[in-house]
Amino acid sequence: MNPVLRPLAARYAEWLGLPASETADVSAEEPDQVRAMPVILRFEKADPPGRTPLLEAAAAAAIAVCLDERAVAEDGEWHDAVKAWMDGRIRKVSRRARGAHWDAVQELPGITVEVDGAQARALVPGRVVDNPKTVSRLQVSGSELPSDEPGPVPDDVPVLYLNPDAEMTVGKAAAQVGHGTMILASLLGDDDLARWAKRDFRCAVRIPDATTWNALHPGADPGLAWRERGVVAVRDAGFTEVAPGTVTVLAQWV
Repeated sequence: MNPVLRPLAARYAEWLGLPASETADVSAEEPDQVRAMPVILRFEKADPPGRTPLLEAAAAAAIAVCLDERAVAEDGEWHDAVKAWMDGRIRKVSRRARGAHWDAVQELPGITVEVDGAQARALVPGRVVDNPKTVSRLQVSGSELPSDEPGPVPDDVPVLYLNPDAEMTVGKAAAQVGHGTMILASLLGDDDLARWAKRDFRCAVRIPDATTWNALHPGADPGLAWRERGVVAVRDAGFTEVAPGTVTVLAQWV
C-alpha cells in the first residue's frame, strides 16, 4: 500500500458506516484550515469537451497528483501539502476555465490529463483560504455538459460507475470520480498500482442501469465487496447537490 494513501484506506470502511447525518458534521473543523484539491476542467466555448472523457481525465488527474514522486517522496515538494490534505477530508472543488485562464492554471503545481480531446488539471491541494487568484476567480457553477454515449469499456482499466439515481453536474461528478480513483488506489497492492501507473491511471466512467448498480453496491460489507468483486464506494458528505450519505460512485478494479 502506498504510504501517501494509507490514511484514506484506514478511514474507508469507517466512513461508509457513519450515519448519514454525521458525514456532514464539520463542527470539529476550523474554517480557515479547510483543505481541498482544485480540479480545473477545460471548457472552451467554441469546442466544449465530451462529458465522459472530461470525467475520465479528472479522475486520472486526481490520483496522478497523489502518486506523483513529488508527493510520495518525503522530501518531495508536494509531500507536505498532500499529506496534510490526506489527514482530513479529501475535499475537491471543481472549477471551469478556458482561454487565457486555462493557460494560467498550467503554471500552478499540478498535473493535466487529456482524454479524447478533453482536459482536466488537478492541482496540489492546500488550504482553501490560500487559493491563488488564478484559481479563486474561476467559476464553480455552470459546469454542465450534455450526456454522451461512450463506447465499450476497455478490458484493462478500472470502471467508475456514477449513481444512476443521483443527479450531478459535471463539476460535482468530476470531484466524485476523483475520490473514486483515490479510494481504489489506496486499497491496491504495489504490483497492481504499478500496472495502473503505467497506464497513466486511465479509467472508464459509465452510468449503469439500476440492476447493475444494485448488484455492485457493497451494502453493509465493504470488505467483502472489495475482496470478491474489487468494488469500492464513494459516499458523499452532502455539502452540495446530493443528500448527506449518498453513494455517488462505485469503482471496480479490473
